[in-house]
Amino acid sequence: MGTYAPIGLLADAAAAAQNFVRVFAGIYVLLILAWVVLSWIQLPYSRMYDTVQEFLNQVVRPYLRLFRWLPTLGPFDLSPIVGILVLLIAADIVSRLIGAFL
Repeated sequence: MGTYAPIGLLADAAAAAQNFVRVFAGIYVLLILAWVVLSWIQLPYSRMYDTVQEFLNQVVRPYLRLFRWLPTLGPFDLSPIVGILVLLIAADIVSRLIGAFL
């Protein structure tokens, strides 16, 4: 049993890394969706709302700026949709690579 312990630890590390990638991608997708929803609605000024909006702008905008070259569809910006798709595909690829190498 002692000779197989490193293999089990490596498999646990790979599973933990894959889980981290999936959770990170899921949380980032939720942040993008929150940013989109908050950009659609206008709430009365609130210090908390302003803080949340500023946080989302600092976290989400740099990533979505990569996709600003896409044309808009009327009043709709397609960059969040493409950003989410690219993020989910990249997370799946990274997760599979982790599984393949570890």
